[in-house]
Amino acid sequence: MTDADDLRRRTAALLAAHPPGTTGRPEFLRARFDAGLAWVHFPEGLGGLGAPRALQAVADAELAAAGAPDNEPRRIGIGLGMAAPTILHHGTEEQKRRFLRPLWTGEEVWCQLFSEPGAGSDLAALGTRAVRRGDAWIVDGQKVWTSSAHLARWALLLARTDRDAPKHRGITYFLCDMTDPGVEVRPLRQITGEAEFNEVFLTGVRIPDTHRLGEAGDGWRVARTTLDNERVAIGGTRLPREGGMIGPVARTWRERPGLRTHDLHQRLLGLWVEAEVARLAAERLSQGLAAGRPGPEGAATKLGFARLNQEISGLEVELLGAEGLLYDDWTMRRPELVDFTGRDAGYRYLRSKGNSIEGGTSEILLNIVAERVLGLPAEPRTDKDAAWKDLAR
Repeated sequence: MTDADDLRRRTAALLAAHPPGTTGRPEFLRARFDAGLAWVHFPEGLGGLGAPRALQAVADAELAAAGAPDNEPRRIGIGLGMAAPTILHHGTEEQKRRFLRPLWTGEEVWCQLFSEPGAGSDLAALGTRAVRRGDAWIVDGQKVWTSSAHLARWALLLARTDRDAPKHRGITYFLCDMTDPGVEVRPLRQITGEAEFNEVFLTGVRIPDTHRLGEAGDGWRVARTTLDNERVAIGGTRLPREGGMIGPVARTWRERPGLRTHDLHQRLLGLWVEAEVARLAAERLSQGLAAGRPGPEGAATKLGFARLNQEISGLEVELLGAEGLLYDDWTMRRPELVDFTGRDAGYRYLRSKGNSIEGGTSEILLNIVAERVLGLPAEPRTDKDAAWKDLAR
């Protein structure tokens, strides 16, 4: 049985065999994965040791103290937070061994081809089509709001494989190579001036059947694993006190007393307390993951994340007055990550508007909380059992 002392011994052995000062980042990360210190709760041979998830913090602390490189988790968040748990739960042994190692080391970036122009909040209405041709599937369609598609080697793809089945039952889940012929990525410029999002056009893209995840027609069940993990990854990030958006506005308040008013003080106090409650709730959710897969509770943390970010950034702009209306750079860029705390107040205010849309709109998440957490009656759905091809579009 792996315990904290055993993890420390394994970590010491890794550092002795691959000193961070003389070992390149990719080589060190590959060695860490092979030593089972990537995700300690994953099975042996897949980056883990089959240990309790809570022990990950022991390995992380030992490696950080030794100056070991990390895998830049903010840059590869979709792979770590969404692709990895989905592949682990639904993938074949061959798929797990092919994809998990380069995913964790950051050598292969992932994106998510789910939303479409006509299927955003109602994701199950998606129309991108995959047709079986021998040992492969031919995919045609369009996806939108795809973060990191301009950087990604692989994508999590949902496509319709049965137009005669009800919309939730005619979907299949694929792993799509973004370098294949027929995949075209176009930037979507946002209100921030940047284009971290993209639209993706798929024209005659050939996906081998070995890159199907789960059974044909069972893609919605597989997608639920991805979506549950996505909400936890967005809203359940573990932070120190005053981490995240509340940090910059709290620092401004302390360092610039001339900006203070009684009204702003009362609002800041309320939001500070809410941010601390949200932080502790996210910590509790992270600890609860040790008991199994994430559940619908992640929808609640993501809801709180979106609302708080928008309210806190709005307060910060008001606190700064005319200075808060400034914006540092409107240059069109295609960034590798979203940097909320490293930019100015204007960026935080504009970028946070997307928080209530990305990762599941707030309206849809409210339904999930109502139905799957609180057990309230589901909304009437007249299209639930109708064939997808017969639905109004």
